[in-house]
Amino acid sequence: MQHTVLITGAAGYVGAMLVEQFAKRSDVARIIAVDKEAAPEAIAKEPKLVYIESNTADAQWQKQVKKYAPNIVIHAAWQIREMYGEQDIEWEWNIGGSDKVFDFALGEPSVARLVYFSTVASYGAFADNTIEHRFAEKEPFRKTSYLYAEEKRVAEEHLEQKYAAAKASGKNIVVSVLRPAAVTGPRGRFMRIRFGLQSALSGQLKGSFVYDLISRMVAVVPVTAKWCRQFIHEDDVADIVERIAFGDTPWQYEAFNICPPGEVVRGPDMARAVGKRMVRVHPYIIRTAFFAMWHLTRGRVPTGKGAWKGYSYPIAVDGSKLTRMTDFAYKYSPYEAFYYTTGRYEAFVPADKRRSK
Repeated sequence: MQHTVLITGAAGYVGAMLVEQFAKRSDVARIIAVDKEAAPEAIAKEPKLVYIESNTADAQWQKQVKKYAPNIVIHAAWQIREMYGEQDIEWEWNIGGSDKVFDFALGEPSVARLVYFSTVASYGAFADNTIEHRFAEKEPFRKTSYLYAEEKRVAEEHLEQKYAAAKASGKNIVVSVLRPAAVTGPRGRFMRIRFGLQSALSGQLKGSFVYDLISRMVAVVPVTAKWCRQFIHEDDVADIVERIAFGDTPWQYEAFNICPPGEVVRGPDMARAVGKRMVRVHPYIIRTAFFAMWHLTRGRVPTGKGAWKGYSYPIAVDGSKLTRMTDFAYKYSPYEAFYYTTGRYEAFVPADKRRSK
């Protein structure tokens, strides 16, 4: 069977990677890409690609996509960085845009599979969380002041409701919700450098006074008592999406934490990985620093309301459900994903910075 795949957010970190990997498949005839940004150079000349520059919250892209009759939809588009003073616009882009993608996938007769990227952040980073507890998919998302996590929570609610209505009307579609841990790898760290935890701690942010200031501020790594992260390698993410999009799926609607087995990566581990000393701080120090940087830089440093909790309190998840249901074997543990540069995109890593697994 020849597939036509719609990928939203195709100019983003994960979306562009999926375009590259899926275009290599002989059973993929065409990839329809929708993104509010222009096509990245890495995928712009891909012959299988039809690129539509449009925000998913707009109305015109559906008519253009419909004529290609996609049978697989992957919704990865998201305005992740909170926009200073423009939360209403961001809400419309993310929630309104997601609603339009869900309505398209659930309403078009050609679409047989929908893959939606959610997040583990929506379990909520709270002071009573423990590093030992692993959130499972059966546990509900919790409301939080962190806009990114809250928007993802609401979007999942909308998808569940829309799926139930579509199923009741006779629509036959497989829906897979992926809740990834922090995605990292050589592509994200060296080919597509953007503001993020690892780039900030390692001092890779360059080119502006603000970034230079941040690099000086993290000459040592501030670590709270319960701060930890789980990481998933970008190659594992692409392989999981490929497995679910094209392989056997013995379910109709399932949500999956996508996170490899192994110990969480704690603050001292992160400091050691980037070759820096750590200093213990109270969560309210982090809160104050995040508040100051958010307002002083007018959002250029993405430390909006509630974001400080994710750098102070743990969210650790159990990602074993995916393996039980699909036999998927992760290639990298959380620490290996964070520390090593091994992977499909290692060629983009300068020779003196490579750490091969």
